[in-house]
Amino acid sequence: MSVELEELYQEVILDHARRPRNFGELANAAVLVHGDNPACGDEIHLGVRFGPDGSLQDIKFSGHGCAISQASASMMTTKLKGKTRAEATELLRAFQDLVTGETTKQSQNLGDLLLMQGVQKFPQRVKCAMLPWRAFEQALQQTAGESTVSTETDFSNSGFRTASPLG
Repeated sequence: MSVELEELYQEVILDHARRPRNFGELANAAVLVHGDNPACGDEIHLGVRFGPDGSLQDIKFSGHGCAISQASASMMTTKLKGKTRAEATELLRAFQDLVTGETTKQSQNLGDLLLMQGVQKFPQRVKCAMLPWRAFEQALQQTAGESTVSTETDFSNSGFRTASPLG
């Protein structure tokens, strides 16, 4: 990553961490997922509402954690709003590939999320960046209700690939 891109990465991460988009509780959320990263104490509470056609009508998050987890959640909610389940799943896979070093053609669809590629240099930060996405992965498997997910959860049965053991 070039010095200029590295600086932009830092600016965007800090901007989203300091002024997160879609932060707060989602009134009338159909799905609530609580996510945690026991390794560092990050917590994400994700509220999701799907439209009648199954598209992602609204999504918000709350919680606390490091700049990476908060920025990732902010950027994720901005990117996913209005997407179909299929489009959202494709973005989820592309993001995981990006932060674990397996950049694919689908990564180009990530837009500003491409700036999160720098976390792959810091294995513990991959978990931070993936926490909101893991919560969203769980939300996609539900139509209603509340659940909990952790960065220590094995998603191999859901088709969600886990990165190499971290921490």
